[in-house]
Amino acid sequence: MYLSRVELDEGKINTMRALLEPQKLHGAIEQAFPGERQRRLWRLDRLKGKLYLLLLSEEEPNLAGLAAQFGPEEGRAETRDYAPLLQRIAPGSIWQFRLTANPTKSRMESGQEKRGKVQPHITVEHQSKWLLDRAEKHGFALDPAAFTVTASGWLHFSKDDKNRVSLLSATYEGVLQVTDADLFRQTLTRGIGRGKAYGQGLLTVLPRRDGR
Repeated sequence: MYLSRVELDEGKINTMRALLEPQKLHGAIEQAFPGERQRRLWRLDRLKGKLYLLLLSEEEPNLAGLAAQFGPEEGRAETRDYAPLLQRIAPGSIWQFRLTANPTKSRMESGQEKRGKVQPHITVEHQSKWLLDRAEKHGFALDPAAFTVTASGWLHFSKDDKNRVSLLSATYEGVLQVTDADLFRQTLTRGIGRGKAYGQGLLTVLPRRDGR
């Protein structure tokens, strides 16, 4: 596995369009790899005033096209081997995390037998509960007091000429503890929730700082 980062130029026309229509970023990401199209995890991250595209993939990408389309002239694109971090995952280990996800619920209508219409969780309270409810089956434990929703907002765009998409994105940050190492590695490489083609679902971790 490889984790890549590309700096984005928010003043560039291509970037402004892609931020409004995330399927453009998805298409550009797929062009960074040879062969058949696959769904790869990605998200947008802001760090020290700069905007980055973060990308997780099984193959090492060619980031030149992404950097040329969306990055500044002096911007950098970098790729690192993800295996060393995955190998450090152990039961009981504690990590700082960040996740951008699409927290949703399926609402059953009266008389329905199958899963109902998918609806977003709009409030911070329900967005937080959505993640708490999924922690155990994704191999980690969460203390409600040890994480927060740091950002939440809507993405509205046209998937094609006929279909309009409205997607709620929430970013979580905090501290988690690994309970099942194998399951948690799967979570890191496969993501959580819906909307993965549109920059949702990528969970990343760092060793907890200062033992806190």
